[in-house]
Amino acid sequence: MSDSPNVSAAGADSASVDPALLQTALAAQKDDYFRLAADFDNFRKRTRRDSAQQAAAEKEAFIHDLLPILDNLDRALACEGATSSAQLHQGVEMTLKQVEGLLHRHGIESVKALGQPFDPHRHEAVAVGHDPRQPDHVVLEVVQRGYSRGDKMIRPAKVIVNDLARSPGAGRGR
Repeated sequence: MSDSPNVSAAGADSASVDPALLQTALAAQKDDYFRLAADFDNFRKRTRRDSAQQAAAEKEAFIHDLLPILDNLDRALACEGATSSAQLHQGVEMTLKQVEGLLHRHGIESVKALGQPFDPHRHEAVAVGHDPRQPDHVVLEVVQRGYSRGDKMIRPAKVIVNDLARSPGAGRGR
């Protein structure tokens, strides 16, 4: 049963209900409402604060993972005269693999594009090419890699797409 008085149509008409009881019940309902509103406001503030703290912790972890890669780039630049171009190339490849590993650990993957059918949701065509040895509307070249995280595209790959309808000697009026 409830703490507030029960006013029903069968029990009494509105003229016989004590106004003091109604005032008390109204005051109790107001108090409950204000407590509930304050609890919800505190919950909303706590959730916002927790989300901000979690985002900051994730950013800090990502930066912490990125620092060894920056250290390797600094070391590569520091010994520019002492290394051959082959060693420098190898060092850059190793650093690139580190970056790719870091992105992979954070759920970020490179978009597979070369040789794939053109997909406007995953690729951005920046030019067309003509290669009769390749199927029509297939990606011939990747100008800039694209990246995704799960199903969400972070950046589409910029690609050159095969267009067999365009003859090699035709103008660019298309």
